[in-house]
Amino acid sequence: MTHPPRYRPVAFGVTRAVHREAAGNIYLTCEQPLQPYSPRMSERLAQWASAKPDHTLFAQRDAALGGAWQHLTYRQALTAARSIGQALLDRGLNAQRPVVILSENSLEHAMLALGAMYVGIPFCAASPAYSLVSRDYDKLRHVLETLTPGLIFAQDWPRFQQAIEAAAGSGTEIVVKHGHNGEPLLTPLESLLNTPPTSAVDEAMQATGPDTVVKFLFTSGSTKLPKAVVNTQRMICANQQQMRQSMPFLAEEPPVLVDWLPWNHTAGGNHDFFM
Repeated sequence: MTHPPRYRPVAFGVTRAVHREAAGNIYLTCEQPLQPYSPRMSERLAQWASAKPDHTLFAQRDAALGGAWQHLTYRQALTAARSIGQALLDRGLNAQRPVVILSENSLEHAMLALGAMYVGIPFCAASPAYSLVSRDYDKLRHVLETLTPGLIFAQDWPRFQQAIEAAAGSGTEIVVKHGHNGEPLLTPLESLLNTPPTSAVDEAMQATGPDTVVKFLFTSGSTKLPKAVVNTQRMICANQQQMRQSMPFLAEEPPVLVDWLPWNHTAGGNHDFFM
């Protein structure tokens, strides 16, 4: 016996645009005006940590545990962001000395990105291919020379060691999750996660606003070297509001994304990560 496919109706909100012509130009405007949105994504993190503290924000399978799911709840994410944010403030990081993340998507990657965002310190997720596929490390070197990071994160030191030693400056702090083995020149991620937050974290978060830089997103580099694109709180928050209005079903119930998109690209790193 065959069963028909099971579908459900999906609401789409924005389907038409209004156009006008002036001085030889054609202007397209969404028929539906953009509704108000939060001035900072960190408010949304705090909101859901309060409203649904034990709801899963991110989850990933752990090969070391036989593929079991590891979950990061909203409460855990906010707690980690505040501790990491304090650690980054203690290091005096800023837009001239941001955080660069070299490794692939992971719960640790997410916590570090949220921690930087929470206290207004920009971060950049660089393409892992610049470290793991390239052998001259020219694009990685270009990214690091452009941003002059104060901290570089790699999930696994053995996998990224060669690239970091070839491209990173000797004075840049290297934070790793696995493989540090007590190496004095490496900082375990746990030391950031174990940093007690102070009132400076809340003051830094409140000081952020629509024009605060959240991240630097590099173009693909398919033509010459990658270019750093500034992404502000206003851009990211407005984009999320656009999505809510364009696809109202996102607000009807919490979406569950099964996602492989790399966070160093805008689809995975902005559209999905901040949803």
